[in-house]
Amino acid sequence: MSDFNSEFWSWFINIIVVGGIVWLIYLLRVNSKGTLPPSGEAEATGHVWDEDLQELNTPLPRWWLVMFYITIVYGIAYLIIYPGMGTFKGLLGWTSVGEYEAEVAAADATYGPLYEKFQKQDIAVLAGDDNAMKTGERLYVNYCSVCHGSDARGARGFPNLRDNDWLYGDEPENIKASIMYGRTGIMPAWQASLGDEGVAQVADYVMQLSGRSVNEAEAKLGKEKYAMFCAGCHMPEGTGNQALGAPDLTNNTWLYGGSPAMIKQTIADGRTGRMPAHNEFLGEAKVHILAAYIYSLSHESD
Repeated sequence: MSDFNSEFWSWFINIIVVGGIVWLIYLLRVNSKGTLPPSGEAEATGHVWDEDLQELNTPLPRWWLVMFYITIVYGIAYLIIYPGMGTFKGLLGWTSVGEYEAEVAAADATYGPLYEKFQKQDIAVLAGDDNAMKTGERLYVNYCSVCHGSDARGARGFPNLRDNDWLYGDEPENIKASIMYGRTGIMPAWQASLGDEGVAQVADYVMQLSGRSVNEAEAKLGKEKYAMFCAGCHMPEGTGNQALGAPDLTNNTWLYGGSPAMIKQTIADGRTGRMPAHNEFLGEAKVHILAAYIYSLSHESD
């Protein structure tokens, strides 16, 4: 509740909460005044259904009223002890962030030594440790599968981690660096510079680089434009540049799809991809195991 940007909202919540409690007490008081007549039979309200089904004005049972009052007292006590009244932090000073940090600290104290033991091993060697890989798999499922898929085969815009096509290289230190510090890949848009015709020609040449059948004349024109606009990142031969994260265009592996339409869209509109950094969130020891697990996925036959 400490992130309110105006005291108005704090008072707004307080009024609603206090007003709600007062209203509940009023309703209970009003509905608890009725008593049964000496005859012991409740009076009819005059509402009748199905000819003879009458609604009776029966007072609430005493035990029921007592339970209602107990819940109100409990709610008031809760609002005094825990935050719930605007910016009031409660007597215990409890916060969800504090609770989370305490749980993380307890988990680190319990499992930290295990992660630190694995961290001392070389990633390539650790990839052959079955126990470490079971831990790495759980880390992957929790933190990576939402983007790269539960089977690590990726999706459109998210790399396949099981093949041998690595934008920044498959060396263990490069994989670890990607997880630790994240990556940001930017493919500029060339529509304004090339026009529709130029985009189509470059697309033909790019597809030719990967061994696909294209219009030779168009590809030849596209090669000239490729040398001018694309070779700086993807290299003159189209083999890519892992220092920049520029994909290899000769292997017929396409991050955003390899259909002619998708390739043209990539060239025309550009692409922006971001791999978030996990260093501060996971810590180096967990990243080390996770890097070993991901390394093992594409080196299973090594």
